[in-house]
Amino acid sequence: MGRRNRGLMSEALKYELAKEMGVLDIVQREGWGSVPSRYCGNLVKLAIERAERSLQTENLFRS
Repeated sequence: MGRRNRGLMSEALKYELAKEMGVLDIVQREGWGSVPSRYCGNLVKLAIERAERSLQTENLFRS
């Protein structure tokens, strides 16, 4: 199995979510490795929620 060459989330989305969560200053100052794991988990959760909402919206327009 090959490795992926790109992440699942765009950099723009990561930064947008970091800003929403209030950790953008940490990311900009120290990098993603300095963000506490609790916040990283919440960032992933937010990304999943957005993706689910997007899919629901797409399905509404297709119906």
